[in-house]
Amino acid sequence: MRDPYEVLGVQRGASAAAIKSAYRKLAKKHHPDNNKDDPKAAERFSEVNSANEIVGDEEKRKQFDRGEIDAEGKVRFQGFPGGGGGGRAGASQRGFEHAFRGGPGAQQGFPGGAAGGGFEDILNSMFGGASPRGARPGAQGFEFESGGYAGGMPDLDLNVAMTVTLEESVKGAEKRVRLPSGKELNVKVPAGVTSGQQIRLRGQGESAAGHRPGDLMITVTIAPHSFFKVDGNDLRVDLPITLYEAVLGAKVRAPTLTGAVELSIPKNTSSGRVFRLKGKGLPLAGGAAGDLYFTTRIMLPDGNDADLEKLMEKWRDGHPYHPRNELG
Repeated sequence: MRDPYEVLGVQRGASAAAIKSAYRKLAKKHHPDNNKDDPKAAERFSEVNSANEIVGDEEKRKQFDRGEIDAEGKVRFQGFPGGGGGGRAGASQRGFEHAFRGGPGAQQGFPGGAAGGGFEDILNSMFGGASPRGARPGAQGFEFESGGYAGGMPDLDLNVAMTVTLEESVKGAEKRVRLPSGKELNVKVPAGVTSGQQIRLRGQGESAAGHRPGDLMITVTIAPHSFFKVDGNDLRVDLPITLYEAVLGAKVRAPTLTGAVELSIPKNTSSGRVFRLKGKGLPLAGGAAGDLYFTTRIMLPDGNDADLEKLMEKWRDGHPYHPRNELG
């Protein structure tokens, strides 16, 4: 993935508020619901969400800025304590990947040379004077088994993260995932997947001679939605209504995961009133679904409206009421 700062269009020194504002604008701009004729909108939306997961989180942002994690949130290989980054980048300190053999020829170029212990001394300093796990003594020093694990069983599984939209988690989708090696795969995301679930692709992990290829483990994260809020298997959304719709009643267009519906707003509806649409939430095991809750929010027009102010002054003087009496 690209640099998350570049994806969100902010500088590295940007404030948390600036990052949050940039994320919201881009999430709204690239949301698949607003770009139904653009097949790449979901990919851009996912990239924006993935970037926000890194720099929008204070701790992850610090780790990324220090170089401890990459743009996908994966831990970078830092090398062995007290030594250089002797391992393969991205190996997550799982051990040595390839055979690493010591001997007079291999000792050339190391401080001290063969006469001073050379390679064996270096190994002793790295592993506290004991034989490293997965190594066996030999006539010419130590010889590491492939993988660097006792018993010669390397960990060949790969773990990557994938972000999907709320709609994709409900309906299912086909997504493209990029591996650390640069290889890309098409992955079928099953309908009803939840955040934190893993998709296993057998045989798509790393490989090593004499071992069965590892598996690819894809951890799914559901991106925050621009207006739906997930509450278990229920969904909640704030529904803006006008002052006259609240007073006079109306039928208003309201969003659901399967398309917009008309919701009846009764006369004299206060801001904060909750309406429920049964079965319009997230799917449940067994074929049922949670509910969708709308909370009304009365919105006044932008700017000053002289006619509205005069109407309210007249109404206030003729029809006073006190909604905060219970607050003391």
